[in-house]
Amino acid sequence: MCAKPPFLSIALLSASALSYEILLMRIFSIIQWHHFAYMVIALALLGYGMSGTLLSIFQHQLLRHYAAGYIAGITLYAVSTLLCFLLAQNIPFNMEELLWNYRQFFNLIWLFLLLALPFVFVAAAICLTFMACAEKDISSIYTVDLLGAGAGSLAIIALMYLFMPEQILPLISLFGVAAAALAIWELELPHPRIGYAGLTALALTLAAVTPHIQLIYSPFKSLSQTLQVKGAHIVAQRSSPLGHLTVVASDAVPLRHAPGLSITAGSLPPTQYGLFSDADNIAAITAYEGSVETLAYLDQTTSALAYHLHKPSNLLVIGSGTGSDLLQAQYHQVASIDALELNHQVIDLVRHDYAEFAGSAYLNPQTHVHIAEARDFLSQTDKQYDLIQIALTDSAGASSSGLYALNESYLYTREAMQLFMSHLTPGGYLSITRWIKMPPRDTLKLFATAVEVLETANLTDIEKRLALIRSWQTSTLLVKNDLFTERDIAAIENFCNSRFFDLAYTHNLTADKSNRYNRLKAPYFYQATQAMVTGKLESLYQRYKFNIRPATDDRPYFHHFFKWQSFIEAFQMRGQGGMPLIEWGYVVLVMTLLVTLIISSLLILLPLSLLNPGRVIEKPAPIKRWRVLLYFFGIGLAFLFIEIAFIQKFHRFLHHPVYAIAITLTAFLVFAGLGSLSSHRLAHQLGPHKLVILAVVCIGILSISYLLLLEPLFNTLGYYPLAVKMLISLLLIAPLAFVMGMPFPLALSTLKAEAESLLPWAWGINGYASVTSAILATLVAIHFGFQVVILTAVLTYLLVLFVFPKRLQTDAP
Repeated sequence: MCAKPPFLSIALLSASALSYEILLMRIFSIIQWHHFAYMVIALALLGYGMSGTLLSIFQHQLLRHYAAGYIAGITLYAVSTLLCFLLAQNIPFNMEELLWNYRQFFNLIWLFLLLALPFVFVAAAICLTFMACAEKDISSIYTVDLLGAGAGSLAIIALMYLFMPEQILPLISLFGVAAAALAIWELELPHPRIGYAGLTALALTLAAVTPHIQLIYSPFKSLSQTLQVKGAHIVAQRSSPLGHLTVVASDAVPLRHAPGLSITAGSLPPTQYGLFSDADNIAAITAYEGSVETLAYLDQTTSALAYHLHKPSNLLVIGSGTGSDLLQAQYHQVASIDALELNHQVIDLVRHDYAEFAGSAYLNPQTHVHIAEARDFLSQTDKQYDLIQIALTDSAGASSSGLYALNESYLYTREAMQLFMSHLTPGGYLSITRWIKMPPRDTLKLFATAVEVLETANLTDIEKRLALIRSWQTSTLLVKNDLFTERDIAAIENFCNSRFFDLAYTHNLTADKSNRYNRLKAPYFYQATQAMVTGKLESLYQRYKFNIRPATDDRPYFHHFFKWQSFIEAFQMRGQGGMPLIEWGYVVLVMTLLVTLIISSLLILLPLSLLNPGRVIEKPAPIKRWRVLLYFFGIGLAFLFIEIAFIQKFHRFLHHPVYAIAITLTAFLVFAGLGSLSSHRLAHQLGPHKLVILAVVCIGILSISYLLLLEPLFNTLGYYPLAVKMLISLLLIAPLAFVMGMPFPLALSTLKAEAESLLPWAWGINGYASVTSAILATLVAIHFGFQVVILTAVLTYLLVLFVFPKRLQTDAP
């Protein structure tokens, strides 16, 4: 048994584990795709649930040798973090084969089990400490665990700025080694020198393998495919929480990137380097020596349309990136340009590292650079623009295969477009360029968003405020803060005819003029847009094969086009080329949920259901297992529902998923830990059950208050620097997290006193609920919105009050 809890090693171990979890999310965004972040959350929680099963089976043996078992768990964690990742990234997993190659399903299961293993060891060590220590120490252990985890969530952000992701992996393993060394000292293990010698050898081994660790990119990402081109090679790399940047040059075959370039273009792009973000999302760093004539190719793309209707005096470019849109503006001699870019490393690359090569993309005196997010920037200014241009940022390949389906984007929501329109001068234009998907999806959802925004503003002649053109690869939507005149329409027609672009919508367009150059089987764009502006919008939403209903801030999944009807049809046509029509991001999320249910049922629920945790004979009224099951399942689901919803909500405020995940987790873990620490003292005054009731009431009031207040607060506070916004986020979440930290340790303490053998059973059930709820919350948000996720969590918290595992004289074994 444990005389004194090893608080220091628990804190360091928890910090390392949370850092590892967030790092895995970042790495899988680089080597695979963004939606693997949800898988990482699920597999981490799966590991915690599996540890409960492990301890239920071996609790008596492990408790007799607590110190050795605890240190062994930490050491196995330190080894498995690096080893399991290296094995996992060599598994030949291809998500697009999931539905027709059964081996890929087993590869996904194998991937899950490998990456969950380090979390099994972490959770087993911590849960074993709960079991071995006195009841009075439960809240303190839980607090230290959460505080350490919160510190780890913040530490990983700093590490991502200092090191490349593959360099951080062994560092996290070394933190595990340090935690094991601390445990030897804290638990006063006999013959400590032997333990220290073994850990030193392990640390030296980790240091030796560090230079040889490399990330293996998916062969379907743009970077992997570009590096297959003869002469292509990496010339520079930068990394931060905002993105993993790779600059590629080619000595043999020139790199050329000009999305949607007209097939009649008389000039080609100058020499270019390719810049890849997260091994995808290619942008071009273009050679420019000051001769405007070399930029003429930029006038042969669909995004140049607005310049041929009106010469803007002031321009706002959202997502200026490597500067192609800025060079286009220079070609058209715009007098004043505001350039917005979130990732300062991209600007530094162009403005400093490649200044001689790229010239004045960012050094032009007419260009004013702002490291800012568009909605924050516009919410804090009254400035109006003749043209607001939203740059084309994501990858064509990933976009067309639906791999961005789970990317939250607050740039293309109804609320965002309303804000952009409010900052246009009279007669000004909003210009948005997107990749072409076939059958049409992105472009139509964007057009529908514009129609709804204009309808909400109660404007007349909505059909005369929109124009849409397309090339073989891109489309550009123009929304005018006035009516398109006949002169405007003539200019659009001339622009398209001279470049072999197709008109997709103007208010006087006819079907025979809408499908002339880049011919489709039918004028799909024309047919859909005509339905939207003639009062058939809702009917189109219902009957269209894909989900083109506009995204909102409550459901910010612009890239989610999945419908079960079209999925079934595409799957039935898989032998005739139907597979590319499937929106893979959503399918992978559903398959991930299925895999977690199977694995967690087999490794958590089934063993626990077969176990008889027994009865503590000296206790007069043992607690029924069904109470433990319902209570710990309920609070596991509710806690994760709120946490996942807040991660997404604060993505809107902090503008990047890594920041949102790290800060939200830190806030919930740290302040839930403080709530846990306070619960032990308050329970002596009120009693555990009454304190849980009070905590749940506070959770309900605060959650509903946040639903009403967060968006206005985000708009008001958005102009602050990132560090200040992180602090604001921590303070906003603190009250809710504080009371959410009470229900779990209060019930654990009750079990410790009344039915100690049920502790690992409760831990496992809570882990099972957390595993499923991490993905389930995302699915609910996609279909019903974050408000429903939060309200479901509040209702669940209220329901578990009736099954609190308190001591009842009427309970039978």
